[in-house]
Formats: sequence, C-alpha cells, structure tokens
Amino acid sequence: MATRFLSLPLDQLTEPTSIALAQQIECADILTPLSQEPIATAFVRQGEGDIPLVLLHGFDSSVLEFRRLLPLLASHYPTWAIDLLGFGFTARCGNNQSAKPLAKQSAQIPFSAAAIKTHLYATWSVLIGQPMVLVGASMGGAAAIDFALTYPETVQRLVLIDSAGFSAGPAIGKYLIPPLGYLATAYLRNLKVRQSITLKAYHDPTYASADALRCTAMHLDQPGWQQALIAFTRSGGYGSFQAKLAHLQTPTLILWGEQDQILGRADAEKFQQAIPQSQLVWMPACGHVPHLEKPRETAQAIFNFLETSP
Repeated sequence: MATRFLSLPLDQLTEPTSIALAQQIECADILTPLSQEPIATAFVRQGEGDIPLVLLHGFDSSVLEFRRLLPLLASHYPTWAIDLLGFGFTARCGNNQSAKPLAKQSAQIPFSAAAIKTHLYATWSVLIGQPMVLVGASMGGAAAIDFALTYPETVQRLVLIDSAGFSAGPAIGKYLIPPLGYLATAYLRNLKVRQSITLKAYHDPTYASADALRCTAMHLDQPGWQQALIAFTRSGGYGSFQAKLAHLQTPTLILWGEQDQILGRADAEKFQQAIPQSQLVWMPACGHVPHLEKPRETAQAIFNFLETSP
C-alpha cells in the first residue's frame, strides 16, 4: 500500500506534540463504493503490538485532536488516528482534482453518517484488517457506535469520550440552503468564533492557547471544506442511537469530563445504563475534551480498561 506524507504549514504551531503529529500525517488512497476514484484518506500511525487502537475525532476536527493522547497510547499499542470522510485532511473529492470543477467532484461523494461508515470500513480493511479497539470522541463517539453496531466483528472493545449519539442533535440541517449554508460555515470559519468554542470545550481556559486554535483551524483551507460541511449537516448528521444501544455487545468504556459544558453530564449515565457491557469513568476537573485536557489520565483509564475487560 502506497502512502504519502502531507505537507502542512507548521509556522503557527508551538506545542511539540502538535508539531510532531502534524509532521506525521500520511495519506492513503482508499477505494470505496462512494466514488469511482480513490479517496485520499489522512491518518497517523504510531506504536507497535498486536491490538490496534483507532481514534475518531469530533465534528469539524481532525487527527490533530489526538496530538497529546496518541503518543501515550502508542507507547503500549499500535495506534491510529483517522480523518473521517468530509472532515480533517481527508480529501472531499477524488484524487483527479484537476479533471473537473471542485463543486462537481464534491457532489459525486455523499457526506453523511452512512457515507462516513462506508469510507471507514474501507479504510479499516486496507490499513488495519483485524479487530480493533475503537475510540471515539464527541461526534467521533457517535461514528464509533454506528460502526460497532454495523460491523461488530471489527470492534473488540469500544471507548466513548464525551460521546454524541444518545440524544438527537438540533435539526438545523434542513435550513442550510444557499446562501444560509455558506453564511453558517463562514461564521464557523471565523477564528474568534472557533476560539470561543475552544474555550467552552475546556474546563481550564489556559488550554485554549494559540497553538490549540491553530490545530482546530488548520484543515479549513482544504478544498471542499465548506461544501462538505454543509452537505453533512443537511444530511442530518448523527441522530440518537438510544433504541439500538441494547444490541451493542462490545465491552465499552465511557469516559466523561465532569465539567462538560458542550454535552453536559446526563448522557454519560444514560449511556452506561443502555449499553450492556459498559463502565463509566468520570474525569474530574475536566471539560468536553479529556484527551486534550487530561491526556495521561485518559490514557491510563484506557489501559486499565483494556487490561481488565474480557
């Protein structure tokens, strides 16, 4: 399998973990049923061992979200972070980008929860190809639940970090018709807006640094970012898996920040009650992103879970 490293501007990054991870982002051409052309899929891989860990990021994010957690996990396990379809540095169109206008290329690939699952399965088949520990943060948790329910043979354990997917999100997608969709994404592109979201995600505001802001915004210049985000939101994104969670037989760890201001606390206990083989670990003095705010504690909780779960 041929891969190539991305060349990203690193001049505004200051944290060593951010720089190191940005330098290690690779792309693999993944063939899927979604497009006649392969999709250049961004990922980072570190570590060696027998049990692969796969990390899935949140909404409008990228593999850089795991800049602090991934190296810690990779000290014990082979660990992958993958950019979901329509997000991060994964291409929003086929590789032959000069053959036709971008709008027409992007229109060929659907951006929805179902398409993300199809693309992720193809990526797993090419890059990993064996049962994995699937770790999903925020929207990535909903993607992980969806994947584990559809392909249970591929997921031997599940880790949900302040996960979406229990309560249905706001139904705003149907209103994102031109020009409203472009106005909404232009608002989200604004760095002051992104900084306010970053501040809300942390319990300790000192983590909302200039480096953190750059990590949340580096993928915004990718071709098709705006069109893909609008299309995904209009598709409905991820709804509630509440009615299906009883069928989730995968041993599951639920990690949740005690001071989560994005999703609150209630869904954590609801997940634990609904998923048969699950345990809940609260992360004290922590907001919506334990993997960024408490990476060592998050890694240790995952290690403990993997060592003790059947």
